[in-house]
Amino acid sequence: MTKDVITLTQKMPDALSVLAGLLAGGPDKLVGAEGDGAVVQLCDEQGRPLVSVEAPLLVQVRGEAQRLLGATEPDVPYWWTEARATTGVKEAEQLAGTFAARLAALVGGTAWPPQVANSLAVVKADGVSAARTPAAAQPAVDVLTDKVAVVIQDRAVVAMTAWLSDALRAAANAGLGLQIVTPAGTRLSPAVRNSLPGWPSRWVVQDEKDGYYDGLSGAVLQWTHGLFATVESPDATQQDVRTPVADTFKKDIEDRGERQLAISFRTVHPADDRLVLGGALESVWREITGEPPAGWGTEEPVNLPWSLRQLTDLAFERSPAPTWLVVVGSPERPGLATVRVSRTTGGVEEDVTLAFGYGPGEEPPVDALPRAAEILATRHDLQSMLVQIRRARRDLSVPPRFEGPGVPLAFALGAEEVRAMPGDRARRTPLSQPPVQLGPKTRPALYYPLPGDPSDLSGWQDFERLMRHLKGA
Repeated sequence: MTKDVITLTQKMPDALSVLAGLLAGGPDKLVGAEGDGAVVQLCDEQGRPLVSVEAPLLVQVRGEAQRLLGATEPDVPYWWTEARATTGVKEAEQLAGTFAARLAALVGGTAWPPQVANSLAVVKADGVSAARTPAAAQPAVDVLTDKVAVVIQDRAVVAMTAWLSDALRAAANAGLGLQIVTPAGTRLSPAVRNSLPGWPSRWVVQDEKDGYYDGLSGAVLQWTHGLFATVESPDATQQDVRTPVADTFKKDIEDRGERQLAISFRTVHPADDRLVLGGALESVWREITGEPPAGWGTEEPVNLPWSLRQLTDLAFERSPAPTWLVVVGSPERPGLATVRVSRTTGGVEEDVTLAFGYGPGEEPPVDALPRAAEILATRHDLQSMLVQIRRARRDLSVPPRFEGPGVPLAFALGAEEVRAMPGDRARRTPLSQPPVQLGPKTRPALYYPLPGDPSDLSGWQDFERLMRHLKGA
């Protein structure tokens, strides 16, 4: 199992400190570089990487180390330096731990996980050799087949790190799926869950009883023909392909009083040099929490303070290529959004998937939803919005357990979509509650309240009836 070892320091690690850490294997180990120097590697005698070290990242957003590592973090800003040990080489894990321990001792800081980074001594690695070639030339990819790239992660929360983002991009460019393998106690960041493509990509969880299972569906898996695939039940037929569900996935599903308010929406702006992006997300965030987002970035940990101008500049620099972003809130009110900005024939689109977490005794502010929808419709070119309530963890991380589906609370249509429907179809619906008009009467958007009771899935039936009606089915 591959180890990621992270060092958190108040001071930026200088070149001499990094070099001293890289001498963890003794003076005979080779040092190489990849990615135009962004990744430094400690190599064996043949030049094959044992440990890969990412360039230090300045984190200016409070709470990221606690959210992703469960670690006590320094005061912001601080530096996050990540080292990844090569799979299947015990000494590589020791080298990564010693690198982190030395860096923390020299610069002043802490290393995670502490049980790995506990020695400053030189690791005896004479004769130790890594695999012949790093899979797909990506430090994060551990196994590569003609169907999938496999990433093995052993950390508290699998985050959308620079490592994983590169692996995901490389797999997509090669037409491969990405399969993430973790031990039983690991959870996913919502940023990873929201970005994981469909089959054959999946989250593979190790299990004592069933071997492996899919962390999102519970389906029992096995390694066959170059990828993790579902196991067929002995009772399966051609008409009824049954897949066993791991017992572990079905455990601990009682209601603990935790909830998530999930909001997904799309805005389509006219292309304009004066366009400022991120305003729609900030408006919804303020309506729900009373404050703006805390930070944003193109990877996790999120490292930049919230800034509409910087976000917009980055998206315009990358245009016409799309831009993917992750946005977080303060530790006091867990919130996380993924944003995809893309240029289309209709203009500049922002696709947002957003969630806020609430614990026992905390009530999601559902009364703020109509106002949030109206602001999107009147100020930010709303196309559509869906709001759900879910029984799920307050910290927003995704466990390898059944959490149940969300239940729709509301749906909204932007003014252009309402106007494009023939007659008064958008206003006359099969629901018991009529839609709420948003914005001016001459160009209204519409807000459709739905039951939204987590104990009753009839909300989905109402939502499906509404969708069929709006589509004219």
